[in-house]
Amino acid sequence: MAKTQEADKEGKGPSLVVQLGLFAGLTVLAVGMGWLAGGRLGGHNVEEAPGEVPEALKLSAEEIEETAPPARPNVLSIAPITTNLALPREMWARLELALVFQGDPDLALADTVHQDLLAYLRTVKLHQIESASGFQHLKWDLEERARVRSDGRVTNVLIKTLLFE
Repeated sequence: MAKTQEADKEGKGPSLVVQLGLFAGLTVLAVGMGWLAGGRLGGHNVEEAPGEVPEALKLSAEEIEETAPPARPNVLSIAPITTNLALPREMWARLELALVFQGDPDLALADTVHQDLLAYLRTVKLHQIESASGFQHLKWDLEERARVRSDGRVTNVLIKTLLFE
């Protein structure tokens, strides 16, 4: 009886040819479904050359000048701040800012604010700015320090880029 049970166990599984056939069939089916989905979702038209802009989307130089945002003379971009954080010491941060002045921007005052913000960023710990609310608190702290350092002449700090490495 033991010999018949062992023989049944060996012959129960599907043959290797059937398994390979099913694998090949499912692979072909997956490739076909991906090709169909890519064609429907991508919306690429084979007749158009890549990089060619349709006539309806082309703008003249006058239209580009009309759609460009107006220059803001009271906004001054300052040099990027690159420093390491307080904790962890091996974490580096790069911060690109623009200062919004009340009236005309003052370059000497902007350099003073830049140095103060650099000194502040060196005291920040990573866990303080990990979340969205932490980022908002960082922005508020930068604005407050800039306002205090400039005696109210800097009304806003715009964060362009904040990178961590």
